[in-house]
Amino acid sequence: FGIWVWSYFGSTFGTEFFAAYLVEYSLSIDNLFIFVIILAQFAVPSIYHQRILLIGVMLALVFRAVFISIGAVAISAFSFTFAIFGAILIWTGIGLFKHWHEDPEPNDNLMVRTLRKRMSMVDEFHGSKLFIAIGGKRFATPMFLVIIAIASTDLLFALDSIPATFGVTSQTFLVFTANAFALLGLRALYFLLKGLLDKLIYLSLGLSFILMFIGVKLMLTYAHEVFHNVPKIPTPISLAVIATILLISTVASLIKSKQHPEMKAHPGRITGHKEVDDK
Repeated sequence: FGIWVWSYFGSTFGTEFFAAYLVEYSLSIDNLFIFVIILAQFAVPSIYHQRILLIGVMLALVFRAVFISIGAVAISAFSFTFAIFGAILIWTGIGLFKHWHEDPEPNDNLMVRTLRKRMSMVDEFHGSKLFIAIGGKRFATPMFLVIIAIASTDLLFALDSIPATFGVTSQTFLVFTANAFALLGLRALYFLLKGLLDKLIYLSLGLSFILMFIGVKLMLTYAHEVFHNVPKIPTPISLAVIATILLISTVASLIKSKQHPEMKAHPGRITGHKEVDDK
C-alpha cells in the first residue's frame, strides 16, 4: 500500500505514510504488551484470547477514527493545535522515559475499580459471556472487566497515537490508513511474536524518544506558522530518525536479552505506581 501511495501520490506522501506507519506500528506493539498483561492479570483462558484481541482491535479502530476526525478538524481550524499535540507528546514521552521499565497495573484502571465496587460480580469465567443470571439477579463476569480494561487501554493509546501520527503527516487519509494497517496486524502479530515480546527490553525507551522527537517537531511546525524563519523538520528526516531509533532499540534489546536471558521487556507507564485504596 505504501508503494502504491508513493507511486500514485508522489514521494512526499509516500514518505509521510511510511513514517506514520512506523510510528503507529511501534505504538501498536506497546499496545500489544498491555493486552498481554491484561490477559495474564485476569487469567483469561487461552481459547478466548483471539476473540478478545479482535474486540480490542475493532474498538481501537473506532476510537482512532473518532480522534482522527476531531484532530483533522482542530488542525484545519486552529494552528495552535500543533502546539497542544506537541506538548501532549513531550509530556507523554518524558513520563514513559522515567517509567519505561515498569508494567501498568490493570487494577489501577479507574473504570475497572469503579465497576468492581458498584456491580455484582462472579469470579469465574462463563464462556465468553459478559453477564450471567443467578437466582434472578444479573452478575457481571470477569470477561466484562477484561473488555472494559481493553477498551480503556485503546482509548488512552488513541489519545497518544493520533497526535503522534499527525506529527509526521497532516493528511487525514494517510493518518487513518497508517493506523488501520498497524492495528489490523495486531492479532497476527500477537500469536507470531508472543514469545518474542519479552525480548524487546528497550522498545518502551525507544518509544519515549520517538514521542519526544515528534512532540518537538510539532512545536517547530507551530512556531514556523507564527515565525516563518523558524525551520520545520522535513518528513524524510523524521522517517530516518524514527527508523534509526526503532532499529537501535530493537538491536540493543536483542543483544541485552541474549546477555541476560532473565531480563524481560515492559510496556512502560506514563506515571509511577500509586497506592490504590479499594475500601
